[in-house]
Amino acid sequence: MNWPRPARTLLCLLVLAWSGAGWAEEKTPTPHSPRWQPWGVPGVPRPQLSRLQSPEGSEPLLQIAAGEPGQYGAWQAEFVVQGGKWYRFSVLRRTESIPHPRRSALVELHWKTATGARAPRPGVTPQPDYPREGKRLSGNWQQLSGVFQAPPEAARVVVRLVLRWAPGGTVQWRRPRLEPAQPPPPRKVRLAAVHFIPPGKTPRQNLESLVPLLEEAARKKADLVCLGECVTYLRTGKSYAQVAEPVPGPSTQFLGRLAKKHDYYIVVGLVERDGQAIYNTAALIGPDGKLLGKYRKLTLPTGENTGGLVPGKEYPVFQTRFGTLGMMICWDVHFPEVARGLANRGAEIIAMPIWGGDPRLAQARAIENQIYLVSSTYNTRPRWMVSGVWAPSGDLLVQAREWGTVVVAEVDLSRRYYHFGFGPFRDRIWRERPTWMPDH
Repeated sequence: MNWPRPARTLLCLLVLAWSGAGWAEEKTPTPHSPRWQPWGVPGVPRPQLSRLQSPEGSEPLLQIAAGEPGQYGAWQAEFVVQGGKWYRFSVLRRTESIPHPRRSALVELHWKTATGARAPRPGVTPQPDYPREGKRLSGNWQQLSGVFQAPPEAARVVVRLVLRWAPGGTVQWRRPRLEPAQPPPPRKVRLAAVHFIPPGKTPRQNLESLVPLLEEAARKKADLVCLGECVTYLRTGKSYAQVAEPVPGPSTQFLGRLAKKHDYYIVVGLVERDGQAIYNTAALIGPDGKLLGKYRKLTLPTGENTGGLVPGKEYPVFQTRFGTLGMMICWDVHFPEVARGLANRGAEIIAMPIWGGDPRLAQARAIENQIYLVSSTYNTRPRWMVSGVWAPSGDLLVQAREWGTVVVAEVDLSRRYYHFGFGPFRDRIWRERPTWMPDH
């Protein structure tokens, strides 16, 4: 066709403009705006992935909408990293019709070497990292974030914004970011276990007999001291009803003065009366000398239930200056639901006053929930419960060998534990545990 010269000029300009727009689409990605591409598992149906207009007008919303069961897909992008350096990933997430977002709408960080192989951590099978849920924002948005150290051989990280196991559900992702970061500051805490059997006679004498051990814990610079179960009942010859008291009450006031003097937390087992009900209770006393909270034993063995005690109903956790603390008591260790209920609510440490029990189960509770477990026992049998501190690895960090002693383990709660086979096990528990327990 013989176009007039002005028309040919206009057509060339339009073609150049269109080509330039295409080149702009393919420009080198920046750390804030990499190329996000659809990703799926070969042979598995993929949900619908689409880009939507963002309310900010700059970056699009990355949406994934699942229709049928079995659909599995993600938005994926690559970032350049340097091995051994620290990075912070963050993204905003909004879900609709997804019953369990922690399992279904998640972020995976896959560390890669320069050749594309999975980048291992020393002594650990390569596994992805998982940013965790954080604060909720207006418009039903929630932030997911985490600070991670790249494995030594890592040259890039593949980030996947995933939707799985959510038929009829929709997730939107907004403002994904990977940025250099400083290592998280240490959160060191010194956990003390008291190994002592009070002499009995009266509740007050039992409390007074603990004073030298609490002084010893202070000399060892403890931040948290775990005492035994039912301290005011043990060896007194009285019934639960006869020694029961309000919590807070006389015993927490007595121990509160010592907690304030030594600037630490105390966990102690007491017999609590609340109206007509009597509970086997663990009290948490803060460094200000006041009751910070209490836990009522959920599982009652024969002897306690026939003695008139009532089981508790809740899984409370408490914020301390070093982290999130939960408590359980003795027989609870034989039931996985109690420790899991506390861990689900964020417990990083569980203090356990315990008469006696199977130490293998204490180890199991520490491993399966990836928490530190502190116990104080009265047991005198060999190969039975000990006073000590278990790590998330299941290792018994310290154990008291002699009666009338205090053992202390210093741990760093900011340090992420990588299991040799499972990788970041605590994060994986959050993403992969079953849904039959309530989410919190």
